[in-house]
Amino acid sequence: MKKHMILGICLIMLLSLSSCGFRYRDKAVREVLMEQQRAWNYGDIERFMQGYLNSPEMIFVSPGGVRMGYEATLNAYKKNYSDMNSMGTMEFDIQNVLNTGPRSAVVMGKWKLTRLRDTPQGHFMVVFRKRKGKWKIVADQTF
Repeated sequence: MKKHMILGICLIMLLSLSSCGFRYRDKAVREVLMEQQRAWNYGDIERFMQGYLNSPEMIFVSPGGVRMGYEATLNAYKKNYSDMNSMGTMEFDIQNVLNTGPRSAVVMGKWKLTRLRDTPQGHFMVVFRKRKGKWKIVADQTF
């Protein structure tokens, strides 16, 4: 009986620690996206890109096609959003954070740009990986 009680207590402790880890991960990846939103709204594409893994392995998929690598994605952002008028104000609405492992998460949500001439909006799904203690986007599908 005493053995079962100890096992039960250990199981409860393990589950609560696991839950804390998921909450921390959820908060950490949300903060990366909120920092991207702040950077975008400040007009700083370089700072916005800090949320992505700076690697040729990073993938960006949009209706415009597939871009492989951080540099290709950065260059496309600079080309398509060359000034504050084209950038507008970004708003992310995070719908769901799927914790897919101790070092990964998938985030789904909506994005909306408010500009003088239009208000484009859509959805995104980003894959996060924890690398060198930091959460970075390794794949982004925006549509």
